[in-house]
Amino acid sequence: MGEEKVLIEAKNLKKYFKIDSKKTLHAVDDISFQIKEGETLGLVGESGCGKSTVGNVVMRLLPATDGELLYRGKNIFKLDKNESFEIRKKMQIIFQDPYSSLNPRKTVYEILAEAFKIHHIGSENEIKDKIKHVCDMVELSPSLLNLYPHELDGGMRQVVGIARALSLGPDFIVCDEPVSALDVSVQARIINLLMDIQKKYNISYLFISHDLSVVRHISNRIAVMYLGRFVEVADSEEIFADARHPYAIALLSAVPVVSIDKKVSRIILEGDVPSPVNPKPGCRFASRCWMRHERCMQEEPPLTEVSPGHFVRCFYANESRENSLHAKTRSLDDKKKEAESELQ
Repeated sequence: MGEEKVLIEAKNLKKYFKIDSKKTLHAVDDISFQIKEGETLGLVGESGCGKSTVGNVVMRLLPATDGELLYRGKNIFKLDKNESFEIRKKMQIIFQDPYSSLNPRKTVYEILAEAFKIHHIGSENEIKDKIKHVCDMVELSPSLLNLYPHELDGGMRQVVGIARALSLGPDFIVCDEPVSALDVSVQARIINLLMDIQKKYNISYLFISHDLSVVRHISNRIAVMYLGRFVEVADSEEIFADARHPYAIALLSAVPVVSIDKKVSRIILEGDVPSPVNPKPGCRFASRCWMRHERCMQEEPPLTEVSPGHFVRCFYANESRENSLHAKTRSLDDKKKEAESELQ
């Protein structure tokens, strides 16, 4: 087998929001990544870190402030109207809230037919056949086609959203927290559906979520984002086995573990998340980091490759594992002291 081709490549992507003449919010600040054909890049981080903004800029729902986005080597930010219209067929998005993203005045059939009509694809009978094929892909019963979104449950509404994204035969889909609004049992069904579709049709995903367990299950690689920047990027299993950035380590320590034998130590981060408005010099995580040095407060570390394919934005990445044990021990001691003070 030949080497997998790069489908999507972002270079120094930025998205700033001007608040006033002196204040600028750095929502996405100079990030770069690649997604190969048939690959899933998981994007994780806490609320407000810029995850969804990345997805919206990639889909051109928001204009980029700077940077390039290449689709099969073409910078889509510089395409003319006709070229851009054609590429939109190949790049789709699944939104977080299926209820608000589906037109409440249209039936499921009309929602699925809309993309074909906008792109002038097929006659009315051909569109019916194409919709039947899409329904088969996502296991959506034809009996639901005449219903309106409010007549479906949350899981079925999201299946309709997935069907709509698949209708034009894309090879890249942004999944913007597609299961966060659903029950756990429904989440599993949607995730397995996305994975089955990916295997069958070789589709690439940018999978955005705050749920690390879900991201681990579906992703080939994971990028951890903090305050508009990538702080760690590595293969999915390597991130979980050998996270190096203090923020990634703290994030992973909060993942629930279903085991009565294994004791889990949480790292409790101190302080508040800094403002993304006019960020101060230095590492953006420094104010909450248990490993910080004077250098961290003054100089921002670059994203450095610490092992093949594993990138970390930290001056002290090689010391992080030992320090994380100290931080976990300290957090357990703090909890013990709190419990003792409450008893007194």
